[in-house]
Amino acid sequence: MPLIEIKNLTKKFDDFTAVDNVSLEINEGEIFGLLGPNGAGKTTTLSILATLLPPTSGNAVVSGYDVAKHPTQVRRSIGFVFQDPSSDDLLTGRENLYLHALMYGVKDSEIDKKIDEGLALVDLTDKQNIRMRKYSGGMRRRLELARGFLHSPKILFLDEPTLGLDPQTRENLWAYIKKLSTENKITIILTTHYMEEADMLCDRIAIIDHGKVVALDTPLNFKKGLGGDLVTVKTKNPELTELEKMDCVKHVQYKDGLLNLTVNDAGAHLQKILEHVGEAEDVELHSPTLNDVFIKLTGKQIRERSDEGEGGWMTRSMHAEKR
Repeated sequence: MPLIEIKNLTKKFDDFTAVDNVSLEINEGEIFGLLGPNGAGKTTTLSILATLLPPTSGNAVVSGYDVAKHPTQVRRSIGFVFQDPSSDDLLTGRENLYLHALMYGVKDSEIDKKIDEGLALVDLTDKQNIRMRKYSGGMRRRLELARGFLHSPKILFLDEPTLGLDPQTRENLWAYIKKLSTENKITIILTTHYMEEADMLCDRIAIIDHGKVVALDTPLNFKKGLGGDLVTVKTKNPELTELEKMDCVKHVQYKDGLLNLTVNDAGAHLQKILEHVGEAEDVELHSPTLNDVFIKLTGKQIRERSDEGEGGWMTRSMHAEKR
């Protein structure tokens, strides 16, 4: 039985539809990803599931409780790690966790044990008595994770859990999230616009764009669905007709000087392909990624705001394929 059931969920803000008729089922023990660009509706969906926002229409059931009718019961079964750390800078790491335990009604006899377990899981035992204001960004995120599952929730919501972190810290945090799911058997729902994060962590992914679920599948099936390796060539006057005749070439697109091909076993056929591409200035060959999937499904690259993390476009040298 699904732990979370969403049916025809819609959220409007005046004339703007942030979540548009979304239906999903999320199973117990899954790491489930909501993947999409900023403004796609990911955080709004999480906020409704966490009872922070009421739906305009449709309904959602979390741990057997309707989010609109039984918000208190829902809140008791969930943990939430927000994009921006919300711990108190004047308190130590341990004091922050202790305050959270009191707020969520953790039994006095269990508080110290749970805090010790949480600190150990996120590797902050030796930093527990340092004030939060001296924590690095990665340490803050790890403490937020420990705080999120301190009261033993069935479900943990992670909203852009590695936003703004450097690549090494991000990969370390992925390991903690995986460990949390495996050792504590918590169902995790995360939002992200980092393709590699979704690929690394998620059992299943819902790709969201403009408030709608564009597609739902496992990362592996998404990539298999592209049907071959991807070859991108910067060139002029390619022989498109000849390329389309080749049995190994499954898809041909040429626009603005970029030739995009989907090819079965591209490594074995690359030399023959290059005979028909014209004068090539640059050639790129790679296996399908989730970014390629997103381009195919939405017609554009996923991106992040310039004021977040490393900022700018999450680039690949491929032109967006039109829907």
